[in-house]
Amino acid sequence: MRVGNTYVQIGMAMLRTGILGYGGGPSIVPLVRYEAVTRFQWMKDEEFMEVLAIANTLPGPIATKLAGYLGYRLKGTSGAAVGVLAHIVPTCVAMVGLYSFIQFFSTSHVIKGMIAAVVPIVAVMLGVMAYEFGEKAIKGLGWVAGITFFVISFLLLQTFSVHPAIVIFLFLLYGSFHHKLKDKWKKKQLGSGEDA
Repeated sequence: MRVGNTYVQIGMAMLRTGILGYGGGPSIVPLVRYEAVTRFQWMKDEEFMEVLAIANTLPGPIATKLAGYLGYRLKGTSGAAVGVLAHIVPTCVAMVGLYSFIQFFSTSHVIKGMIAAVVPIVAVMLGVMAYEFGEKAIKGLGWVAGITFFVISFLLLQTFSVHPAIVIFLFLLYGSFHHKLKDKWKKKQLGSGEDA
């Protein structure tokens, strides 16, 4: 972790995500990940993936949950308050300040063009993060299990319309037993190899 006032670090990190995060919670996740994993090194990438998975199962906006968790992890309740406030204050100020111009913004071709230009950037950021998470999942699970779980989750979400929180919970539940099951399978394979 870098040297310096931790409250200032939390505040600046979450302030940046609040100001630069455009497009809702999912678009902010890569920014929070950059601050927590790369810039300040508060946690490893694997831990961030676990925190993100758990946060997705809980109700409420993902960005404020991550801001609250990071602050709490570093400085307890006061850190959580700093993180959440630093993250939401820029948006609140912007909403109040821009309210009088809402009619202009809703009909302006310039603003519509800006929004259209930002959408691909958000998509690329989410795509890169998904690719990196998928790559780590393949390394941890192997190609067969990784692709199988991808297909299962796709079917559950798209075909059967299962709520994402339930799908995440099911995979978290499996993940908690994964290594035990893997060890049992290896022992079984070794046992059957010795019998032959």
